[in-house]
Amino acid sequence: MKYCFILGSNSTLSIAELYGFLSANKYISGRAGNLSILGENVLLLDTDKIINAAQTINKLGGIIKIGEIISSSAAAKEKAIIKEILPALNPGEGKFKFGLSNYSRYKLNMKVLGMEIKKYLRENNVSCRWVVSREPVLSSVVVEQNKLFKDRGIEILIFKDKEKLLIGKTLAVQPFKELSFRDYGRPARDDFSGMLPPKLAQIMINLAIAPGIFGDGGIILDPFCGSGTILTEAMLMGIKNVIGSDISEKAVEDTKKNIEWMIKNYELRIMNYELFNRSVLELSKFIKPHSIGAIVTEPYLGPQRGKVDIKKSSGELEDLYSKSLLEFKKVLKPGGRVVIVWPVFIATQNSQLKTQNFITPNLNGFKIINPIPENLRDNKNIHLTDRNTIIYGREGQKIWREIVVLE
Repeated sequence: MKYCFILGSNSTLSIAELYGFLSANKYISGRAGNLSILGENVLLLDTDKIINAAQTINKLGGIIKIGEIISSSAAAKEKAIIKEILPALNPGEGKFKFGLSNYSRYKLNMKVLGMEIKKYLRENNVSCRWVVSREPVLSSVVVEQNKLFKDRGIEILIFKDKEKLLIGKTLAVQPFKELSFRDYGRPARDDFSGMLPPKLAQIMINLAIAPGIFGDGGIILDPFCGSGTILTEAMLMGIKNVIGSDISEKAVEDTKKNIEWMIKNYELRIMNYELFNRSVLELSKFIKPHSIGAIVTEPYLGPQRGKVDIKKSSGELEDLYSKSLLEFKKVLKPGGRVVIVWPVFIATQNSQLKTQNFITPNLNGFKIINPIPENLRDNKNIHLTDRNTIIYGREGQKIWREIVVLE
């Protein structure tokens, strides 16, 4: 089976997450030779295992679509491609919808493809509608709204692999409505302090549990739990044991409200969670030694508003993070991972990006892990920092996130 994964806006982070998820679930092994990158935003997996796409995409924050490769064409011509597409159509009874997304670099005449498909369906007495977009690819919103991966619809995907074209069909799309509901619908939000997006929380969790040491019954700890996004997303991903702590009493109360809301709304069963209103610097006083499978956290990133004294903030945060890592080492299982956000302070001039200012905490025995599989690291679409971390941010933000994986 060949599966294709359409990557999110930060393709490097999406690939790192997907590699972690596939490794943890034994879809790949060793050097991940069955993974390859197609273009800028597609990852191809060749495996003898069957993936439940609908379940899988709910656990991946950085993946837009999951598809299956159904055929290939040696010629990048419309007639050759149509011959590969038509056998994949299975319209059945009732109105049938179809869409086309061209992820290859070939300038195919999509109108010709669409009209040929319509002609074929009508000749077979099938009522149909061609779902179109101004863009060369359909968004996950358009695919979801038109149900192009259900029984009465199909989205055809076209990719370039070396000198041939691959033809695929979409199996699942990112549940954007659910993600929005979990982000904006939860009862306790802290817009002033800033909150981790649920998608990024999922990505970080997948980076943390990748090595396989985590296993069933493993515990995820977030020692800067804020409003509890990492803990609630971990629960939804099937992790049954979570611990959160925060020096802020309000943060702990918010986390509890959000966990209870999540358990009720999603009918979660057998969930074990503990919350502590304690400083991260006291972690080893209330967490058992070497009992934690993974630590996933976004700590305090410094002042979010007003003019920031970068040198002063960097020094204070480096001291906090260095001391925190000493505590992490005491409670983490041998071989366990820490996935943590460090701030990147952005200096601008005339609204243009000028410099990125990184912090350098003392790792205190930890080492930074490159989260990209070896066989993909030289690909031109992989963007890592000099210390093998991944930057996550958007234009206009004063502080970007540096995603750091530690062992």
